[in-house]
Amino acid sequence: MTPVQPVRGTQSLLGEDADRLAAVVAAFDRVRRLFGFKRVEVPTIEQTQVFARSIGETTDVVSKEMYSFEDRGGESITLRPEFTAGICRAYLSEGWQQHAPLKLATHGSAFRYERPQKGRFREFHQLDAEIIGAAEPQADVEILSLGHQLLVELGIADGVTLELNTLGDPETRDAWRRALVDYFQSRKADLSEDSVARLERNPLRILDSKDPRDKAICEDAPGVDEHLTSEAADFFAAVIAGIEAAGVPWKRNARLVRGLDYYRHTAFEFVTDRLGAQGAVIAGGRYDGLIESLGGPHTPAIGWAAGIERLAMMIEAPRNIYELIVLPDGDAYFGLAREIVSTLVKSDERIDAAVGLAGNYKKRYERAKRDGTIRALNVEQGSNPSALAAVRIRDLNVPPPPQEDTVPIRNRIRRALEKRFVVDQPDLDRGIFNLLARK
Repeated sequence: MTPVQPVRGTQSLLGEDADRLAAVVAAFDRVRRLFGFKRVEVPTIEQTQVFARSIGETTDVVSKEMYSFEDRGGESITLRPEFTAGICRAYLSEGWQQHAPLKLATHGSAFRYERPQKGRFREFHQLDAEIIGAAEPQADVEILSLGHQLLVELGIADGVTLELNTLGDPETRDAWRRALVDYFQSRKADLSEDSVARLERNPLRILDSKDPRDKAICEDAPGVDEHLTSEAADFFAAVIAGIEAAGVPWKRNARLVRGLDYYRHTAFEFVTDRLGAQGAVIAGGRYDGLIESLGGPHTPAIGWAAGIERLAMMIEAPRNIYELIVLPDGDAYFGLAREIVSTLVKSDERIDAAVGLAGNYKKRYERAKRDGTIRALNVEQGSNPSALAAVRIRDLNVPPPPQEDTVPIRNRIRRALEKRFVVDQPDLDRGIFNLLARK
C-alpha cells in the first residue's frame, strides 16, 4: 500500500523543531503577562461573513485563500485565516465591551490556501496581541513595545527592524487615496495586472507591490505626509515620542500601508533580512473601523500578529536537559528504576529526572549523553545480599546549567531516596550506595 502523505503545506515536528515553536510561545506568554495582556481563546471556525467583512470581500485572502465550506446545517463556515476578526466578533457577541479597554493575547493555528514556501504554510501558527477600546497613541506605544520586548526575550531584537508609518485619520486617508487614484490612473498602462485590479478596489495596496514595474512607478507616487491633518500629524508624533522613550528603535517606511478602509493611523512591521523574501515577523496596525464593519459601535483598536514558524527559524533550539537519567541494568531493575524516579521528582530536592527505556544499556547511555542529559544514575546489583539494588551516579560530561543547585548532586539524591528507602553509603564521595529496604 502507498503510505499516507501529509496534506500539502502542513508539517509534523519532532524534537528541536517542535521545541523552537514551544520556546516562542513560552516567551510570548512571559512577555504578555509582564505587559498585563489577558489570555483569550476564540474558535478555530467562524461564520464566513466574520472574515469576509473584516478582511474584505475583494482581498486575495477572502477570494482565493480561505478554507471555507458548507456545514451540514447549510451554513458557510471558515477555518480562521487570522485572529483579529474572531476576537472582534467575540468582543461584540460575548459582551466583552463592559470590560473595555481590553488588552488581549492568544496564539494557535490559522489556515490559508497559498503556495507553501520558506516560513509559510497552509496550516501555520500565530501569536496575536490586541488592545480594544483605547483611542490614545499610548495604546500604539504599548503594542509596539510588547512586540519589541518579545524579540528581546527571544534574543533576536538586533536582527529585526521596526518599520513604522501613519495612514492618518479618515480625512487624511480619503485625501491620500484620491491623490493616489489620480496618479496611478495616469500611469495605468504601465502597471502590473494585479495593480490595475487593485486600483479599483484598494489603491493603497499598489504601494505594497513587489513587481519591478510597479516599484518604479511608486517612487513618484504622492506620500501620506502631503495630506496629513494636524490631528493625524500630532497623533503620529506622540507615537514616535512614546516608542523612543520606551527605547524601541525604528525607522520610517512611508510606503508601508494597509489597504482596507478601517485601518487608521499607525501601521507597522518588524522586518528582518534573515528569512529571505518573507521578511516581516510581526505586523499590525490600528483598525479603528473594524468593529463597526462587524455591526458594532465605533471602537478604536490596535493589534499585531506574528508568525510563530518565522520567529522559530531565527532562534536556537532551547537546551532541554534532564539533570539525571535513571538507567536500570537489565529489565529486572526497571520497576525499581521507575520507583526511584518517582521518588526523586516528588522530593523537596527538586531533581529533574527521567527513567531510561528498556533495551541495550550502552545505546541508552549514549542516547542520554547525546540528548544533553547531565548525569546517569545506574540501578544495578547491590554490593551485599540484603540490598534491593545499588545506585551509581555517573557524569555524562555534559556541563550543567549555571543556575544548578550548588549542593552536590549525590547528597541531594541520597536525601531524596532516604524518604523512601533505607540507604547504605559504601562510597558516598563517588556517589555509590545501596538501597536496603523500602520504608
